[in-house]
Amino acid sequence: MSGYDVKQEVTDKYSLRGRVFHKLREDILNGKYEEHEELKEVAIGEEMGVSRTPVREAFRQLELEGLIQIIPNKGAYVTGITEKDVKDIYMIRSLLEGLCARWATEHITKEQMEEMEENVYLAKFHAQKGHLEQLAELDNRFHDIMYEACDSKMLEHQLKDFHQYVLRVRKRTLSSANRGPKSNEEHEQIMEAIKSGNADLAEQLANRHMINAYENMVKSGLHEIYTKKG
Repeated sequence: MSGYDVKQEVTDKYSLRGRVFHKLREDILNGKYEEHEELKEVAIGEEMGVSRTPVREAFRQLELEGLIQIIPNKGAYVTGITEKDVKDIYMIRSLLEGLCARWATEHITKEQMEEMEENVYLAKFHAQKGHLEQLAELDNRFHDIMYEACDSKMLEHQLKDFHQYVLRVRKRTLSSANRGPKSNEEHEQIMEAIKSGNADLAEQLANRHMINAYENMVKSGLHEIYTKKG
C-alpha cells in the first residue's frame, strides 16, 4: 500500500470514529438513553452502519468525557449528565464566558460587532412577537459570535463543548416567555460594554449572565431534566 493510501486510511478511520462519537454524545445528552442503560457495540454499529471498531473507539472517548462507564467483561453504561454536573458546568462557564467577553472586547472585528448588533436587534423583534423558537436560535448565535470574537481557538472550543452539554436544558429555558427576552436584554448590555471597550464591565456582565441563566433554571426545576428520560 502506498504512503498516500495509508494516510487516507488513517484519515477515514478517525473521521468515522468522530462521526460515531458525536452522534452517541448527542443521543446521550438529548436523553435517548437512560442513566445506567447499557450501550451495545453490535447494535450501535448496525444502527450506524459501521463496524465495532469505531464504536469501541467512540466509547473510550465518551468515557474520558464522563458520559459513560466501561466495566471490564461487562459492558459500557451511560452515566450521562447529573444535576451537579449541570451546576458545575454553569459555574465554570460563568468564569470562562467572562474571560471570553473580556478578550472579545479586545479583539472583536467590525464585522463581528455588526453581526452582534443585528443579532440583538432581531432577538428584540422576535421577543416582541412572541417568537420563542427564533429567540432561542438567536441566543445560541450570540454566544457563538462572542466565542469567535475572543480570538482564542482553545477558549472557543471549550465554551462550545460546555454549550453543547447543556443545550437540551437551554432550549427549554429559552423557550420560556420570561427567560428568553430577559436573556436578550443581558446580551444587549454585554454587547454595549464590548462596543464601548469596557472589558471589566463586559466580563462582569457575561459572568452574571450565566449565573442568572442557572438560577432561572433552578427556579423552573429544569436543572432536573438530566435525571429524566425524554
